[in-house]
Amino acid sequence: MLRIDNDSADCLVFTFKEGFLAVVAHDLKIKVGRFEMDVDEAAQTVEGRFDAASLRVVCAMSGGGESKGTLSASQKKEIEANIVRDVLGAGKYPEIRFTSSAVDKTPDGLRIKGQLSLHGKRKTIEVSLRKEPRRYVASARVHQPDFGIKPYSALLGALKVKADVEIRLVVPWPLGK
Repeated sequence: MLRIDNDSADCLVFTFKEGFLAVVAHDLKIKVGRFEMDVDEAAQTVEGRFDAASLRVVCAMSGGGESKGTLSASQKKEIEANIVRDVLGAGKYPEIRFTSSAVDKTPDGLRIKGQLSLHGKRKTIEVSLRKEPRRYVASARVHQPDFGIKPYSALLGALKVKADVEIRLVVPWPLGK
């Protein structure tokens, strides 16, 4: 059994802006501060637990790259509070879980199907896993409304987050940063 957690890997969430005022908004790179995953290679199973209250804004993104310094510390704190309280409802739904149900080989790596429990709902998602030089990268798209989450919006909907967010788990290999 292999244990992967926030000390040995990074779990990132990427959000994307849309709406009439999207030009004044920011795509975001967000880090999950507390999580653990158990990987049983022999049984080909994965189980992950993620603390919904531990998400922290790393930086704004622009053109696919990091735009560090764009957001002030107070702006990051405000965004984090909105995510934890209003989007994820972490007070009521403190844990996000993923439990695999099937693992299939693909030309690029693996496709892992499983149940994601988020915001009181449970749905099947697919995660793609690929090996890159010196790391493994797992990624999935999550459609927030599938889990009863209304994507964040402000200014009467003129500024909002797209319904799909990207989740990315980056595991350095050999294990350890």
